[in-house]
This record gives sequence, structure tokens and C-alpha cells, in this order.
Amino acid sequence: MQKGKRYDVVVIGGGPGGYPAAIKAAQNGRSVALIEAKEMGGTCLNRGCIPSKTLIANAEVLHKIQDAKAYGITTGTVQFDYAKMVERKDQVVGNIRKSLEGLITANQIDIYRGFGKFVAPRALKITGQDNTEVLGDHIIIATGSEPRNMSAFPFDYKKIHDSTSLLELKELPKSIAIIGGGVIGCEFASLYAAFGVEVTIFEMLPRIIPMEAESVSIALAKAFQKKGIKIVTSAAVEGIDTKGSGITVKLGGGATHKADIALVSVGRKLNTNEVGLDKAGVLVQENGMIPVDDKMETNVPGIYAVGDISSKWWLAHVATHQGLVAASNATGHPMHMNYNAIPSVIFTEPEIATIGMSLDQALAKGYTATLGAFPFQALGKAQASLQTDGFAQIVLDKRTGQVLGAQVVGHEASSLIAEMAIVIANELTVECITETIHAHPTIAEVWMEAAFIGQEAPLHWPPKKMAKK
Repeated sequence: MQKGKRYDVVVIGGGPGGYPAAIKAAQNGRSVALIEAKEMGGTCLNRGCIPSKTLIANAEVLHKIQDAKAYGITTGTVQFDYAKMVERKDQVVGNIRKSLEGLITANQIDIYRGFGKFVAPRALKITGQDNTEVLGDHIIIATGSEPRNMSAFPFDYKKIHDSTSLLELKELPKSIAIIGGGVIGCEFASLYAAFGVEVTIFEMLPRIIPMEAESVSIALAKAFQKKGIKIVTSAAVEGIDTKGSGITVKLGGGATHKADIALVSVGRKLNTNEVGLDKAGVLVQENGMIPVDDKMETNVPGIYAVGDISSKWWLAHVATHQGLVAASNATGHPMHMNYNAIPSVIFTEPEIATIGMSLDQALAKGYTATLGAFPFQALGKAQASLQTDGFAQIVLDKRTGQVLGAQVVGHEASSLIAEMAIVIANELTVECITETIHAHPTIAEVWMEAAFIGQEAPLHWPPKKMAKK
């Protein structure tokens, strides 16, 4: 083991939290080392966001072709090759990873390939392709998370899969049981159903995507049921039998369900156990999370933590912003993290995007809150493009007009939420939306229409009947 060099900033983990932190620190004129044990880009690029959304894009094209008749277009028999779709997914990931590595190098960041572990508060031992030791005046921990393995039904990566191994399959099963109706479970349910796989979701709580507003959860459940996806809620999965040709899900009360394979998506485990945090004196909670302040700094001055290991928001874009905050503070440029306007997207069919508070959350916090909602069905562009399923709604404070939250279910929800992110991040009022000219015909008009309804002055929606005096 050879002694390495000293850096102004050392970043552990090259995922969506780590590599932006490294780039920001380098842009601020500091010497930077970036340590990555696996592929650059982390889970999001290699085993999560990008590969899954590439396959989802394939499903969207297939769906469009299957619906061609509604547009007056006649096609022959539509077929698809899932193995080639997986091959395209791998090419997309490989191209992005190559570009990312070039970007990191262009910023004069030293990359170390291996597993980084604290041996002292400012020293890290690297083992792997590179075997050395590096010192850092400031250190940013961005080690991320991985799928949680359940002892009752552990992954065998043949019949019982996690989200990573499922992405590697080159042949679709005839049926799949999905344990967990959260974001990952619902995205894979939507994807597999689009390719004709028989899908059943088992969710422990009373509804799928339970972290979202009830209206959003109900809308997705109805859309799934139309597609033939079976949803079993309040389901206690006690085990999964892998004997025979498929699997058998064992439920409380003795009920069972057979399928070819199972996906277990019941959360993730934080990667903080093996990185020697005790040697650095960094506090870690029982669940593996590292407490940080709004500068992303741990209890040890000069050591920061970003991404899944430091936040309840396990989202790539949150990790990226946290990385920028940590790197700015590590290089003497004060910056603070604010969680009031975090957009969350679920890439199902239909798409779901939310930000800020739901109506129930706003009322619980004491706001005089109300809701303005508008259906896609009433939009000209939605009618023209046959994308009429869904709605958008805005939560606002009746007293001040401030926009407190927004939810959208439907076509391009992932893009539509950006407007509300700007509104909520800047604490704007509902008048800022109604007084902004929205291009016509567009799906984005849904926000203007919802805002008008929130003001009880609907434009393209019948007014409420006034009570007789």
C-alpha cells in the first residue's frame, strides 16, 4: 500500500451526489480526488434511473404504435424484441458513462478506482484497481444505497430479483409478482404490463404509492386496473417459495399466489457500514443515516455527507443539489440546503409528479388551504394528441394566495412539474400563475386553468352554482 497525495477535497462515491460535488469543488479552484468502487455514475446511471427509463421509453413507443389506428394510421402486426431493447439500454448507459468520465477528467479531477475507507478523520485507504491512500482537507461522503434484502425472501437473482438484477433480464416472464407498491414497484409494474406480462402488486399498506396524495394514488390504481395490473393492498407477504418452475408468494391467512418470478422492492439499505466512519468520528444513526446540517456537514467539521445517506429524499436530483451545497461550503462559498421544493416523479403510465404539500398536509400544518384541479380532458392539446387521461391540481393558501404544493397525473407530468418547482421554490402566489401567459395549445395550460379554479374564477370550466340567497 503506497502513500497517496493530499487534496483540498476528496469525494467518496461517483454517483449523482458525488461527481457533481467533485466538479463544483474543482470549478472553485480546488484540487479534487473522486473515489468510485464500481461504475462512474452510481446507481442512478448504471442500475436505476437511466436504464429503467430507457426501457420505459421503448414501452412508450410500442404503446404509441399499438394505438396508431386511433390516429388514422394503419400498421401490420406489431412485434418487439425485448433482448434488443435491453441491448439498447446498455448502449445508452455506456455512452452516458463514457461522456461522464470525460467530463470529470476535463475538470482535472483525479479518479481513483476502488473502495474508499476512512483510516483517520482526514485519511482514506483505497483498495481495488487502485491501492493507495489519499488525504483530504475536506471530505464529502456520497456512498449511496442498494436494494434491501429481506430475510424472509432473500434475493437469489434467478427467481427472486431486486431492481438491479431485473434490469439485466433479456427475456420477459409470462407473469411477475411485485412485492412493494412504492415508486420502484409501480414503475416496473407499468413497464412489464406494457410488454404483456401478467403483473400482480402486493402492498403492505392500504394503497399503492402511499407517500403521495390519496387522489394521486387512486388515479394510478384505476389506470393500473384498466391495464390489467392486479393490486393486492394490506397484504402481509410471509415468504416466497421457489420450488418448481416458478414462485409461490405466501400471504398471511394462508393465501398464495403463483408467478414465474418475483421483484422485491421494499426499500433500500444505506451504504454506511463499511466505510470506516468510526475512524473519522462521524455519527451514524441506527438506520445507517448520517445526521447533517443545512450545509450538509456532519458532526465532524470539514466532513460532509450527501445523497441517500443524509436525507429522507432518496432522489438523484436531490443528491446532486446536496453535492453542490456540500462542495460550495467545503470550498469557502456558503450555501444552504432547502427541502421546501423537491419535485418527485414516478415514471409509470400515466406519469406522476408532485411537489410541496398535499391538501391534507397543508391543512394539518394549519394553513387555510384549498385546491384547484383541472382535467387533461378539457385541454385542446390533450384532445389533439389523444392524451386526455389525468389531471393537475394546485394547493394554495386562501389567505395569502401562496402556492403550497402541486400534483399532476398524466402525459409529460415529469416535465410539467418544473413550472411548479419554480413557483414553490420562490414562494410565489397563485396570481403569478394566472397572470403569466401560457402558450396555447399546450399541456402546460393545465396549471393556469387549475390556478383559476383555485381562485374560484374558472376560465375553461363551468363555474360552481351559486347558492340561492
